[in-house]
Amino acid sequence: MFEFFTDRAKRALTLSQDEAIALGHDFIGTEHLLLGLVGTDQSTAGDVLREEGVELAQAREQVVRILEADGIVATGGQRAKDALSTLGINVEEIQRQADTNFGPGAFQYPRPAYTPNAKKALENTLSEARALGQEKFGTEHILLGMLAAGEGRGLKVLGALKVPPHRLRAAVLARVAGDAS
Repeated sequence: MFEFFTDRAKRALTLSQDEAIALGHDFIGTEHLLLGLVGTDQSTAGDVLREEGVELAQAREQVVRILEADGIVATGGQRAKDALSTLGINVEEIQRQADTNFGPGAFQYPRPAYTPNAKKALENTLSEARALGQEKFGTEHILLGMLAAGEGRGLKVLGALKVPPHRLRAAVLARVAGDAS
């Protein structure tokens, strides 16, 4: 499915993973998708989100606050590392050698998995793109897919930032319609 994403959309997904890892989460939720979208420069979703007042630093703060309120702590994948350690595998040593041989950050473990809500948002991306008659999935379709899912912490972050989902949807659709003309 990822071959149908535009380069900017792929960049947003990569940034989502990077945000999850940087925050010490072993999952990618809609909150991380939102951070990836906001962080993607010169993209429809990123531009619309920023125009609506969503700034990356504030959104990241809200993600941390909401996750902590939900009792989700940053573990940095420690459970997976501990499990491998019982098998005699030292993830830190592997990371050190990968950094030495391939450059800092070349090896990330664990690779965060998408939550059910994030998967639903990404599945909705396809529907949103097709509804607009487009074959490639851009950042705008990811944002529309997330909004269409109607649930997830990404929407809680938007609520905390006082950005109504219906206003975002209208702004994205207006931008897409303007790009088509």
